[in-house]
Amino acid sequence: MTTYCDHAPGHPFHGPYHDHEYGFPVRDDDRLFERLILEINQAGLSWLTVLKKREAFSAAFDDFVVARVAAYDDTQRARLLADAGIIRNRRKVDAAIHNANVVLALQRSHGSFAAWLDAHHPRSLDEWVRLFKRTFRFTGPEIVNEFLMSTGYLPGAHRDNCPVQRQVIARRPPWRDAT
Repeated sequence: MTTYCDHAPGHPFHGPYHDHEYGFPVRDDDRLFERLILEINQAGLSWLTVLKKREAFSAAFDDFVVARVAAYDDTQRARLLADAGIIRNRRKVDAAIHNANVVLALQRSHGSFAAWLDAHHPRSLDEWVRLFKRTFRFTGPEIVNEFLMSTGYLPGAHRDNCPVQRQVIARRPPWRDAT
């Protein structure tokens, strides 16, 4: 069975993501929000499509600054739906704006999106999926799994013998044991 660790290295888009981001712990709320939005937009498409559009997503969504996206109105929504550089799916755009407002609420209640995730760690994937479905929009099992693996909350981003896995483990907070 071929894994991401097999085909990503050396690829112009997958390689840098695999080697420097995928599975590494993320603490910054805007970066966590970015990953959530990218994973939502990957639904039904290839990850390569999303990675190729990542810069356009960043520009369209104000570098994923949560407070800015949360303030988007109908004019901003229409701008996003007309932007050929991103994935123009109304449900995904609406979810991004809604979820930005959810993240703001989590920041008020827990201090940060990261702190909210920490407060619920560890959980099984099924428990995470139920929590995300109650909390966010457009977050099915695959989206939740990839979001949590990509940000270091669930194991499995890399094979045990992948050289990047050693770096991921070295950067993982000591309290965040594998689930």
